Amino acid sequence: MRERTIASHFVRAALRGADRHGLACDLILRQAGIQPAVLVEPRARIAPEQFARLMQLLWEALDDEYLGFGRQPSKRGTFAMMGHAIIHCRNLEKALSRGAMFYGLFPHAPSISLQREGDWARLSVDDSPLWDPDHFLVESLLVIWHRLGSWLIGQRIRLEEATFAYPEPEHAAEYELLFPGSRRFAAGCTSLLFHARYLVMPLLQDERTLKQFLQHSPADLLARPDGGDSLISQIRRLLGRDCRTWPDLEQVAQQLHTSPQTLRRHLREEGSSFQELKDHLRRDLAIYHLGRDELAIQDIAEQLGFSEPSAFHRAFKKWTGLTPGAYRAQEA
Repeated sequence: MRERTIASHFVRAALRGADRHGLACDLILRQAGIQPAVLVEPRARIAPEQFARLMQLLWEALDDEYLGFGRQPSKRGTFAMMGHAIIHCRNLEKALSRGAMFYGLFPHAPSISLQREGDWARLSVDDSPLWDPDHFLVESLLVIWHRLGSWLIGQRIRLEEATFAYPEPEHAAEYELLFPGSRRFAAGCTSLLFHARYLVMPLLQDERTLKQFLQHSPADLLARPDGGDSLISQIRRLLGRDCRTWPDLEQVAQQLHTSPQTLRRHLREEGSSFQELKDHLRRDLAIYHLGRDELAIQDIAEQLGFSEPSAFHRAFKKWTGLTPGAYRAQEA
């Protein structure tokens, strides 16, 4: 669902490299349509379009696809040249291996490697050459390579596990969108594990589709992470956009061919609950509508299932630290 929003943590983390190099971050934020106040409100969230624009502006301002986190910059156009280097490969394994080899030509670049482990394949990123205090770049690289691989073969690569060579962060709940599947922290490496059957699949893209792809990537890959087939994503799709007609837990369980008790248990295992999931979807829908001028705030409150606008105001401020009116004003 495209209304997924992005936590302010990732805005702060993305700006660390630019700030390190002395850029005027407040100006870049405003050019992206993001108020600097977002940085000081930990609950604030932004629309994916704003985040994509922020990434593009940072790449342009720094002339660095590593966003200021590397020992040396990766000049703009490097990712595009890598795409041209791999687009004629026979299958995904050849493409990923050649892409990793391409980046290995640059000194002090984060090392990307692909290994087979029986029936599984592991794509790893060694971030030791980086200054990356929030692990923003290494996580971005994982997301980009996963989305790139999926695009190359024309189907989403299902992740079995994502591992991280650092402790679990406070914002770990956000990782369900970035890395659907099992997640393990304080692991031996930072990597993605997926079935090796994907490696033998042929590439379905060509020079023409690559040109279209590169018009918006890799910024768009980062800004629009797909929750895929996780339970939370399935339920969000079943709920839809009109909160007034949402099915209850029993009806959702029936559509998923399971019992309400089993559904509750699985949600607990994913670190969520049915009520929390509905609250998060309401929050994301509210941000989506407030970023556009089609609906008045009272109409948004009604569509989100609130009996009165004041209840919507209280809930939105609890979710984001801002009132709906203040949020819409900063978007203007």
